[in-house]
Amino acid sequence: MKKRIAALTVALSLSMFGAAAVSAQAPATAAAPQATATAAAPVQAAAPPAQATGATQAAPAPNAAAKVAAAPAKGGAPAKITPNRGITIGMFALIIAVTMGVVVWAAKKTQTASDFYTAGGGITGFQNGWAIAGDYMSAASFLGMSGLISLYGIDGFMYAVGPMFSFIAILLVIAEPCRNAGKYTLGDILSFRSSPKVVRGVAALSTVTVSIFYLIAQMVGAGKLMQMLLNIPYRVSVIGVGALMVAYVVFGGMKATTWVQIIKASLLMGATTVLCLLVAIKAGFNPVGFFTDVVSNSAIQEHVRMNVLKDVIAKPGVDYGQRFLEPGLFLKNPLDQISLGLAWALGAAGLPHILMRFFTVPSAKDARKSIIVALFLNSSFFFMISVIGFGAALYLTPQAISAVDKGGNMATLLLAQHMGGGPGSLGGDIFLAFICAVAFATILAVVSGLVLAASAAIAHDVYVNIIKDGKADQQLQVKVARITSLFVGTSAIVMGLMAEKENVVALVALAFAVAASGNFPVIMFSLFWRKFNTAGIVSGLVVGTISALALVMVSPVMTYPKKIAADAKKVVETLEKKQAGGAVLAEKEVQALEKSRAEYVKNKDGKSMVGLDAPIFPLKNPGIVSIPLGFMAAFFGCLLFRERRAEEMFDEIDVRQNTGIGIAKAADH
Repeated sequence: MKKRIAALTVALSLSMFGAAAVSAQAPATAAAPQATATAAAPVQAAAPPAQATGATQAAPAPNAAAKVAAAPAKGGAPAKITPNRGITIGMFALIIAVTMGVVVWAAKKTQTASDFYTAGGGITGFQNGWAIAGDYMSAASFLGMSGLISLYGIDGFMYAVGPMFSFIAILLVIAEPCRNAGKYTLGDILSFRSSPKVVRGVAALSTVTVSIFYLIAQMVGAGKLMQMLLNIPYRVSVIGVGALMVAYVVFGGMKATTWVQIIKASLLMGATTVLCLLVAIKAGFNPVGFFTDVVSNSAIQEHVRMNVLKDVIAKPGVDYGQRFLEPGLFLKNPLDQISLGLAWALGAAGLPHILMRFFTVPSAKDARKSIIVALFLNSSFFFMISVIGFGAALYLTPQAISAVDKGGNMATLLLAQHMGGGPGSLGGDIFLAFICAVAFATILAVVSGLVLAASAAIAHDVYVNIIKDGKADQQLQVKVARITSLFVGTSAIVMGLMAEKENVVALVALAFAVAASGNFPVIMFSLFWRKFNTAGIVSGLVVGTISALALVMVSPVMTYPKKIAADAKKVVETLEKKQAGGAVLAEKEVQALEKSRAEYVKNKDGKSMVGLDAPIFPLKNPGIVSIPLGFMAAFFGCLLFRERRAEEMFDEIDVRQNTGIGIAKAADH
């Protein structure tokens, strides 16, 4: 029965993608209006910055774009991605077939709750390290981080290098104690010496919140990928990917998820290595010359001046190329950089789907080995992503990248096509299709791990241990886990549809901030502070999570229509003043003027999601405020309500986390 349902899921997903792709063979304006609307030719690199006062915007308005033919950008980058449909669909189908074969195999071995949540603890340290790396190498990393670097330079680089340091905290502090002290979820660790029902309920809420943020990022990446590549409507793409995601988790559990992540990590490392090597070859293996070319590239200078700093007229003495290699283009406030660093460094140690992976190995030694392997793989990956991002900016131009997707999420794919030989070439088509298939596998693997973590929190913590008071047989536990996986997957699809316009990296950064502010403080105190108790856990989780979310809702990361209108008004006034002085506007200046007028009319009376005209909190990442709040709430909450039982049981958990006495043995798979 499971095989039939799994096969039906594959058939429905493939037919959905196939039907949408066939119907999308009409002009791109029918299936992907956003991609077509942005198909304006970028500014020519030869134009001096001082003369190009009307450089193209990141995403021209449809009426302006319609007047400009979609011309190739400098270096051969197209105004939109046009992959070979047959090759691309074939590779996608191969990825789906292989991974669903893994699901069918894993379903036969998934009989108990331990099998479903942790693969029976039978994953080796080396395998788990690759799986953790697969969890971490997300669509946000592969697509979003390279895009941020290509548009904002060194600020995007900070997003790439930050995750490398997070595994140091996990390796030195978290991995071994969590493996020895827990069972399936974050709630198992925190409830050991506290009031279990209250703590499990709050821990489950925090786990679901963090997982949802991360899930939304992956779903947005999936939707954009399919929309840009195959002209499949965003909604159809998200629903199709969601169906596959649910099938992986519902039928295969942790074992299927683990092997899908290992396969995906292997493909992703291989693809990234090849693309990075091609960039290095083109640069002559000369890093100094490479970055000198970046600084002196007039298209990059133009992008920084017009699209980032909004200087319609070049300011004397400002080296816009050098600014691309200096902080402050995306993270304009230095405190933002510190806040982002804190969130990255501490957030991974509180991510539920990362913590859950420690329970899949047979010993604490294997848990440590997992992190060492993952640290090496992730460090290599994020270094290469940084090279790819700067390479995309240099060889494609930021204008060409933002013309396809104004968030920059297609930079890696455009660069792959360019390095393979360019649009229309066999090499370009094959390399682009391969990179697309790898990105697709990346999304499927990561979302599966996230859905599993969220469903485990609901099924194991809430249903089994709160509602059923721990009295549920193995068959019932697995059934409930599968039902909750279906529920979580459906919710992720709905929220992915609502978040179409968001940059995927920003969403992941928010997930890290919530994890660092709520989960990390209480994990640390629970494992290492004798007096820590139920009140401290609840206070830390609630205050840390809510403060991070609340600050995000009033921060610059949200969309503020009146800010957009003000920027548009500035461009309109500058160009109208130039026009009134008798100057004749260039074609691209006319386009910028029309676009800015339309944006001003559209946004001048709008408000943010929470009804604000402008952000109240100045930082894009709340970590520098919400993380200390989480620690202080946990600390003072504990001191206000003393709990003798928690203190008396500390010795037991201290011995257990350091020796592994009392933990379940690995199942024989």
